[in-house]
Amino acid sequence: MATNKTQENDGDVNAFIASVENDIRRRDSETILETMTRLSGEKPRMWGNSIVGFGSYTYKPKAGGGENSWMKIGFSPRKQSMTLYIMDGFSSYDALLSKVGKHSTGVSCLYIKNLDDVDNDVLEELISESIASVEERIASSSD
Repeated sequence: MATNKTQENDGDVNAFIASVENDIRRRDSETILETMTRLSGEKPRMWGNSIVGFGSYTYKPKAGGGENSWMKIGFSPRKQSMTLYIMDGFSSYDALLSKVGKHSTGVSCLYIKNLDDVDNDVLEELISESIASVEERIASSSD
């Protein structure tokens, strides 16, 4: 069975954020930490050594091979940009993405260089909708 290399662990989230060298990235991490904690209602946990995640769920990879656990939502203060993990992807978020401000995306990653470049209300709506979508998928898969 293939398992994720990145696993939830007991690392110290606050120490991790305090260790972020870039002042802007550290400030933005503190803001995203507060936002995701409030919107998810979950306690932040380290995933691997560089991702802060909220909540978890079990899924079966498309390639087969058992089950894995992953966060409902999370972020990582990477060198190039703040990476937000939007676990349900972006296919249903075109309207929000068009209003959020300066960003780029990957499959499930929203990249933001500086929170000052985005509309935080729109970002919060995107985070909330993503959490709700993941929780709905979890609920429907357990039926």
